[in-house]
This record gives sequence, structure tokens and C-alpha cells, in this order.
Amino acid sequence: MEKNALAQRIRAFRKLKGYTQNELAELLGVSIAILGSIERGTRKPDTRMIQKISSALGIDPEELNPPSGK
Repeated sequence: MEKNALAQRIRAFRKLKGYTQNELAELLGVSIAILGSIERGTRKPDTRMIQKISSALGIDPEELNPPSGK
């Protein structure tokens, strides 16, 4: 469930910031297929990818972590 929560938060922040999957994938230097897999929760991003995503979205990496207790 934690993996899906992370995936949902990445997607939500991407949409909140007004990026399409294609635009964010380009900023990250990955294919749209990889970003799609991360957002679906079928691929777990490593720490470096989480850093890149948070930097591209202009947020702290901690904001991508689901709240404690869930």
C-alpha cells in the first residue's frame, strides 16, 4: 500500500504543478513509460529518482512520502 501511496502522491503533485507525463518525463530524462510505471506503482523509484522528481516539481522529497500512520 505504501508503494501505491507514493505513486499517487507523485501523480497528484505532477498534476497540481500543471505538468503532463510527457513534460515531466522530459525534465527527468526518462521515458514516459518509466514515469507511467512509477505513477501506477508498478516501478519503485530509487532515492535518486525521488530527488529528481521532487526537484523538477519544486517540492521537498519528504512531501512525496505518505503521512505517518498509514
